[in-house]
Amino acid sequence: MDSLLKHMVDMTGHRDHAMLDISVISAVQELAGAAQTRILAITTVSGQQYLRARASIVRGGAARLEESQDGMLGDPVTAFPELKRCLAEHQSSAEAVTADGMRVLWLPIWFGDKATTCLEIRDDKAFSRETVYVIGGIVGVYRNFQNLLDYSERDSLTGLLNRKTFDDQLARMLQNAHERDPRLPGLPERRQHHAQEKQWLAVVDVDHFKAVNDKFGHLYGDEVLILIANLLHSSFRAQDRVFRFGGEEFVVLLRSTTLDNAWKIIERFRINVESHVFPQVGRVTVSVGFVSISAYDSPVVTLGHADQALYYAKSNGRNRACHYDDLVAHGLLQTVASNDTAEFF
Repeated sequence: MDSLLKHMVDMTGHRDHAMLDISVISAVQELAGAAQTRILAITTVSGQQYLRARASIVRGGAARLEESQDGMLGDPVTAFPELKRCLAEHQSSAEAVTADGMRVLWLPIWFGDKATTCLEIRDDKAFSRETVYVIGGIVGVYRNFQNLLDYSERDSLTGLLNRKTFDDQLARMLQNAHERDPRLPGLPERRQHHAQEKQWLAVVDVDHFKAVNDKFGHLYGDEVLILIANLLHSSFRAQDRVFRFGGEEFVVLLRSTTLDNAWKIIERFRINVESHVFPQVGRVTVSVGFVSISAYDSPVVTLGHADQALYYAKSNGRNRACHYDDLVAHGLLQTVASNDTAEFF
């Protein structure tokens, strides 16, 4: 009982979805003594549901966040008939036995009639009634607290993280980057090689969105934004963070990757939008401006640089992605930064 109460206190003490995931699988793993416990994200792409691990823990190990490979949607739900039926019938749990005798218990996290998260527990022995009952209680607390976080952190139309959450997470990312790479007084700024992994900020804007609203009406405009949000989720990686910045503008924080990979990930998203058929509207495109995140630039400067790259993309044909540093290197942009603001020419 003391251990359970400790885990409940730990879970409700977090104000971050990632840490909440870590906390809940740690609690379930300890209480169930399972071989493995995972938090799975359920995404829908072109009507097909996929499972992708967000966090996991194995017996005797520590809980960790999972980093998905670029371009990987995950495992199709159709590969797990019991879970597929559970989701289709809005059931609270599903069980299966794998070919090697491993027992699997799935508990979808329902918000109304929708589940985008699922708890998965694997073990080599059957789950007792008491264990399932206690885990169900933990899932209830997790669901309620996740709902509270979503209410304060997410955009009501698209379900993406909102502007306030972006401000908080960018500030935290800059602070963490500064702590990992302290600069000694009097030394010149260290330049990183392009092959090294960095954090990136990308600003996305829907091209000619006003024309969509004017021609088809705001209901279809809202549907375009919802579908763009779905494409953002399916195109970027589990460890990246996607935000609705306002109107038809979105922002993505790409976690540790190289410049080449950042280009590939962003281009994948742009092409996915370009090739998608939007009901009634037809073809929609997006423009993107992105920049590497420096520990020594303020949020205002970082966002300003990405915005300027976006403005260049929209002024030079639209339906394209532009990298701020690349534009500066080729003399297409010049910038003078002063007092946490940037003036562009």
